[in-house]
Amino acid sequence: MIDWTAFLIVAIVTWVAALLIVAAYSLGVRLLAVAKDEDTSAGLNKAGAYACFTVCGLIVAFGVILIVPQLSEAILGFSSSH
Repeated sequence: MIDWTAFLIVAIVTWVAALLIVAAYSLGVRLLAVAKDEDTSAGLNKAGAYACFTVCGLIVAFGVILIVPQLSEAILGFSSSH
């Protein structure tokens, strides 16, 4: 029997995470492009871009931790297997 509530939760979380990763990466690329322009604060734009890329990496790393049962148990203290 399919647990439709759990399925819906997983689908929504997947969409939100995908949108966050794409938005953060796109903003990071845009900030790097703007950093090369004159009349802008290159250091501030680069710092913002690297912060966006770091957010992307953290979201992906957290997803990997949730997927791999050994990492979930070691880092978060719970196992995803029933």
